[in-house]
Amino acid sequence: MATIKLSRVSGDYGFEATDEFGHTVRMDSSTESGGHNFGVRPMQMLLMGLGGCSAIDVIAILKKQRQDVVDYKMVIAGEREAGKEPSLWKDITLEFHLYGTVDEDKAKKAVELSLSKYCSVAATLYKADADIQWKVIIHPAG
Repeated sequence: MATIKLSRVSGDYGFEATDEFGHTVRMDSSTESGGHNFGVRPMQMLLMGLGGCSAIDVIAILKKQRQDVVDYKMVIAGEREAGKEPSLWKDITLEFHLYGTVDEDKAKKAVELSLSKYCSVAATLYKADADIQWKVIIHPAG
């Protein structure tokens, strides 16, 4: 069982969450809601989790296929439901930027496997009816 400890450490809404391994993340509310830009907004952290989860999957799959990924970047954009409480992620777009000697078809298959089978964050967002779109961009080595 995962255990997270959360403590208020800055103003009314500045929190630090620490996992059982000692890794810490700062969170805060928006300045419009009384926050002080102390840390990441919790909903943006969910998008970060999606990026990290799928990145780990994609790299692991491509390594097994002996693809030479020398660098990896992602751009994640999301839009939340308007005028609803709670306001869930509605549309999410992922750009997978792979650098190196990587077969584009293998990269696309790796992303597809991650988002449809392995990534628990993606599965959670799908259950909340998020529409996740993605594209792979290969940047050749050299």
